[in-house]
Amino acid sequence: MDAKPRSRLIELRRDLHRRPELGWREFYTTGRIVEELEALEPDALYVGREIHREERLRPPTDDQLARARERAVETGVDEDVLARVEDGYTGAIAVLEKGEGPTVLLRVDIDGLPQSESDDPDHHPAAEGFRSAYDERMHACGHDAHAAIGVGVLEAVAESDFEGTFKVLFQPAEELGAGAASVVGSGHLENVDALVAVHVGLDVETGVVVPGVESFLAINGFEATFEGSPAHAGNSPQEGAHAIQALSTAVGNLHAIPRHGDGATRINVGVVEGGTATNIVPESASLQGEVRGATTALRNYVEDHAARVLRSAAEIHDCDVDVSFRDGAPSADCDDALVDAVSAAAAGHDATVTPDEGDALGGSEDATRLMRAVQRNGGEATYVGFGASNPTGHHTATFDVDEAVIPLAVDTLTDAIRSVSPGK
Repeated sequence: MDAKPRSRLIELRRDLHRRPELGWREFYTTGRIVEELEALEPDALYVGREIHREERLRPPTDDQLARARERAVETGVDEDVLARVEDGYTGAIAVLEKGEGPTVLLRVDIDGLPQSESDDPDHHPAAEGFRSAYDERMHACGHDAHAAIGVGVLEAVAESDFEGTFKVLFQPAEELGAGAASVVGSGHLENVDALVAVHVGLDVETGVVVPGVESFLAINGFEATFEGSPAHAGNSPQEGAHAIQALSTAVGNLHAIPRHGDGATRINVGVVEGGTATNIVPESASLQGEVRGATTALRNYVEDHAARVLRSAAEIHDCDVDVSFRDGAPSADCDDALVDAVSAAAAGHDATVTPDEGDALGGSEDATRLMRAVQRNGGEATYVGFGASNPTGHHTATFDVDEAVIPLAVDTLTDAIRSVSPGK
């Protein structure tokens, strides 16, 4: 990759890093990406609602949208782009038509996380002046680099001898496990012959490429609200039904669900709320959590146990409970032909190619929805990991990526995509 495009993509990554946005609120991010894409003059560019079906998972509240729109205006988002995404349907798809041949889709995600970024001078973004400009939001998973890679691959494929149709999906709301679901069924996947999804970091060193990541865990989120009865905590506590006691029992028992011998399983309660005062037996308490499994079946195993634990905890403490599980992301398998294509391309750029060893990474990805949709239609898919020597783990305040991963990913993915063309 030439030095000038490399520098421009790193500049783009840093710009996006400074202005992270949460799922379904990626207004500046979409606008900045569209600016880059329009300069490349793709044959088609779909923005906002044009890439989604009507139904969305986990949309933001009206107040959250309003605040995000205000920030977008303050940062100078193009008015035409903002008008296309201001309802929270964010993201874009760029399309190149380069003659007869297969349709290949590259998927990159673009949202940030509700995480405060470190201001330690040893933290590279802080030292170099591109730390997040916002409190409690940062790119703690590398999606800023993903967006830059997507732009770079589009430009490189446009200038290459690739024959066929090439699409890049800049997908919102991955961290919510929601963005991919509304792309499935939108029409943009129906004729895709090959799908490549990408992620940087993954606690792997720069220069290492994993061409077929399959060890992401299937995931689902859940919420539970316990309803008891209030009472005076000093005068007549026996007359109350303690919702927080029910919740506490549930939390302990949820984390005691037996692990499964067939593969990795996970559960975590990450949010708890309840009570109004220290002298009132709390009548309401709620929690939010997630379950994961190495396969969809293993995730369902944990989910079934969790539902039983929640109901039992409510019964023990004479409370009622309302439990709701989300529409989570499944597991997925990679296709050998695409894995081989990425492996050959990576080796051609002196990368170290390593297989996914099968040990669960612990993370999850809604790209699995896209992979399964393409495979159901007869296409192939793979998920590619590019090591980026992240100094600390994903979703932490000091997460960062070695920017050398950007040109390596662009070059490797471009060559892999070219190899899918007839006669290549």
